[in-house]
Amino acid sequence: MERPEINWSHTDSFTAGTVGPQGRRVFYLQACSEDQILSLKVEKQQMAGLADFLSSMLNDLPPSENTDLSNQTTEETKFVDPVEADWVIGSLGVTYEQSGDQLILIAEELIREEISEPAQVRFPLSRAQVENFIQTAQELISSGRPPCPYCGSPLEPDAAGWCPCSN
Repeated sequence: MERPEINWSHTDSFTAGTVGPQGRRVFYLQACSEDQILSLKVEKQQMAGLADFLSSMLNDLPPSENTDLSNQTTEETKFVDPVEADWVIGSLGVTYEQSGDQLILIAEELIREEISEPAQVRFPLSRAQVENFIQTAQELISSGRPPCPYCGSPLEPDAAGWCPCSN
């Protein structure tokens, strides 16, 4: 079965979000273009890696000629709780388009059957959208469970700060 290839010419909003209680959260990348919302499930480590990569990429880009970086409001980048993910991200890529001064995020679906083609999406993002995503993603990552002081693994909320390694 052939999966869709989505190649937007403009992305209205792009953000990160989670669903579920701490320790059992499901992470999402969410983009909106016109009346279409796409919610893609992503691993926490993928989100953290993407935010770090985008942050260093922004620092390496030439200065923007556009002084008005954003007309976005926080309402436009609000995460909408998805009932179900459109698909699970398998791989991520980023490229820079100098003519439009935008970053292009390329996400490809994780597939389990080698007989089917993975879905792919290309989101063109402004610098302001990327900066907003980085801040949101870093807040979500840091709001996770506290680490064990001995082994660094996340502590279970039900265990009241106890870790098996402290035995």
